[in-house]
Amino acid sequence: MAKHTLIAYVEDVPGVLNRVASLFRRRNFNIDSLTVGGTDQPGVSRLTVVVETTEAGARIVEANLYKLVNVLRVDDLTHKASLTRELGLVKVRVTPETRAQVLQLVDVFRARVVDVDEKTITAEVTGTPEKIAKFELILRPYGIAEMVRTGAVSMARGHEPVSSAPPLVRTAGPADHHDNSGISMSV
Repeated sequence: MAKHTLIAYVEDVPGVLNRVASLFRRRNFNIDSLTVGGTDQPGVSRLTVVVETTEAGARIVEANLYKLVNVLRVDDLTHKASLTRELGLVKVRVTPETRAQVLQLVDVFRARVVDVDEKTITAEVTGTPEKIAKFELILRPYGIAEMVRTGAVSMARGHEPVSSAPPLVRTAGPADHHDNSGISMSV
């Protein structure tokens, strides 16, 4: 078992995220991280899904994603050179005695203070998921009042295409279907 990172390009329409989540539920896969956001193409969103599974399980997930009507393309970044980043917001309890120590740790992690009051400091940290986890671990002894993480976003390194799939263009109507390559085909 290992963590696999899949990128799914989907039509930006209501219900897509629900269908993707239902697919994982039906196949009994636990989603470790799921982020969704826009892309440079109007009407196309990008889902970054991290799931812990075997190689065979990752291939099953990818194949099943292609079966969803609104999925345009799926890229598996697991074994490719890629950049992965996450954002975390951590609210730490402080006292007058610990405030300077917490601020020093925020500086060491190249995090940024985004809110301060008399009892807490809230820091924003970005980096690899491992960096965010380490930041949390280091601050935990001071008392974490609240914490939230965005989930991983990933992108292939360099200029080589990740997928052999064609560009993300969809012009046909609702009678479309997808072949195994993820290319939208009109029936």
